[in-house]
Amino acid sequence: MRADIFEGIVVFTRVAARRSFTAAALELGVTPAAISWTIKQLEARVGAPLFTRTTRSVGLTEAGQVFLEQASAGVAYVEAAYEAAQRLSDNPRGLLRLSVPYVAQTLIEPMLKGFTDAYPDIELELVFEDRFVDVAGEGYDAGIRIGEMIAQDMVAVRLTPASPRVVVGSPAYFAERGKPLRPEELERHSCINIRLAGGAVYRWDFVEHTEEIGTRSFVMDVAGGLTVNGPATSLSAAQAGVGLAYNIAGVVEPLIRQGLLETCLETFMPTSPGFFIYFPDRKQALPKLRAFVDYWHNYHPSQANSPNAQIVKQKAKSESGAT
Repeated sequence: MRADIFEGIVVFTRVAARRSFTAAALELGVTPAAISWTIKQLEARVGAPLFTRTTRSVGLTEAGQVFLEQASAGVAYVEAAYEAAQRLSDNPRGLLRLSVPYVAQTLIEPMLKGFTDAYPDIELELVFEDRFVDVAGEGYDAGIRIGEMIAQDMVAVRLTPASPRVVVGSPAYFAERGKPLRPEELERHSCINIRLAGGAVYRWDFVEHTEEIGTRSFVMDVAGGLTVNGPATSLSAAQAGVGLAYNIAGVVEPLIRQGLLETCLETFMPTSPGFFIYFPDRKQALPKLRAFVDYWHNYHPSQANSPNAQIVKQKAKSESGAT
């Protein structure tokens, strides 16, 4: 297909409709000379004259009539496409495809009914995955990730504040096994492991503050009788008394308030930077995406640092540089 195949088509249809180069020029906001030059270039590419010209009138040749019949439908489709795209940029509608980590599942699921009821013209597709995702290259509107995992060239909107990580278990489990007082004591407990998408098992992070050595960060491999592929499943298993689970306080807080889970090792827990929703460019924040962010903050009013959830640029790339 020639790169210039569409050049001059709209000009041609306007001249054909007006039967006047001057009237078409006024409609399109250009000079009659520009209209004449464009038509000449189009006729040269077609290989046949499209208009008959006299000092008093402009008419279509036979080739011009055939060309108009075929081109008019195409122009109408293109104009409809413009109108459809413009409607999308004005109203929250269309497919909203988000890449979401499993750890955020418990934050999103409770708000789904309200969001879909509030925005019936948005088709929401959630893909839960823990791998690094190229949101633009893989056809997502945006992704949700913990702040430290977002590349520097992404625009990010904070969804949750920074939050401590937690080790949790059910009241029944702690009544039977007791609570560990130090991370090293986890070797005597049943810990629920999470296998990541790449095949590795997630290691638990801890931090220790002492006068002798200052602050020490370290990670541990933990053992237990159950390995799952996502944090939401690990929390369900922890509620059932299977063992201890590792997560983020903001995610687990509702279960703690309900008395379903309790925390331990609080003084050894590092802080998670919180969740952000990210996308490549501010211009891509269509109404459907803004509607999701606004609904999130209304549903989780304590989760954002400010009512407007300022858009920020991440200062540090993730180690892999992936998005």
